[in-house]
Amino acid sequence: MKTVPLELKITIVIAIMVVVTVVVFLIFITVLYNRRQTLFQKERMLKEMEYRTQLLQKEIDFQNKAKEEQERISHDMHDDLGAGISAIKLQAEFIKHKVSDPEIRNDVQELLRSCADLSGSLRQVLWNIKPGNDHLQDFTDYVIQYAHTFFAKSDIKVYTFKDEVGYDLISADKRRNLFLCVKEILNNIYKHSEAENVTLHFKQTGRSFYIDIKDDGIGLKADTAYGNGLQNMRSRMEGVCGKFSFLPVDKGLHICLKVDIESTITENVGDLHDDQ
Repeated sequence: MKTVPLELKITIVIAIMVVVTVVVFLIFITVLYNRRQTLFQKERMLKEMEYRTQLLQKEIDFQNKAKEEQERISHDMHDDLGAGISAIKLQAEFIKHKVSDPEIRNDVQELLRSCADLSGSLRQVLWNIKPGNDHLQDFTDYVIQYAHTFFAKSDIKVYTFKDEVGYDLISADKRRNLFLCVKEILNNIYKHSEAENVTLHFKQTGRSFYIDIKDDGIGLKADTAYGNGLQNMRSRMEGVCGKFSFLPVDKGLHICLKVDIESTITENVGDLHDDQ
């Protein structure tokens, strides 16, 4: 058996060492590259989260400034317009007690009624723009109170229900149009329905908010003014990307108002934490 020359053994050993060195070097380069890529990805994610945090902070600052401006406008309207209406009412009352002419007294009484209506409209506007009234719970409670007050001096009984209505935000524009639609519907029920009972059902499903209004009256009649009112309500709801619809019912009318509600800042913050 021939022995392997020493020079060949040394050559083989050196070749193996070179191959091992090359393999180790390649592994080291690969690990270093992957680590740098990981660090780069983390830096990019941190920059993105920092940017999103800055955007969120700007949104919060903007909303805070908007609420401060709403509060200022609300106070100004209450102090200026409210005081002006009260002054007109006092002056009208003074004139009413001083004159004896029945026609003038009737005119003054009409002026007092107009002041009362204007005062009520002002209160509704102030409630709508006042910060802190932009949650579904507050809006729902306000509508319920209005419905009971509206029918208080009539023979119509009012029933109200709330299902899963939370504290999600709802914009002033949607609050205003929803309330005006509810106001118009209740007024139509009072004038035209001959109903004995009316039910208001408030419910929230996901990001959708519904108001169902039912009565047990005679149903929809071919009345021109009533029809125009319905068209106006449909236009109001479409203006806030909502929906106005009639639902089938055995007796009376069943009207459904639906709008999508806004996401809250806390949800956005939660999304940021989830990403982190």
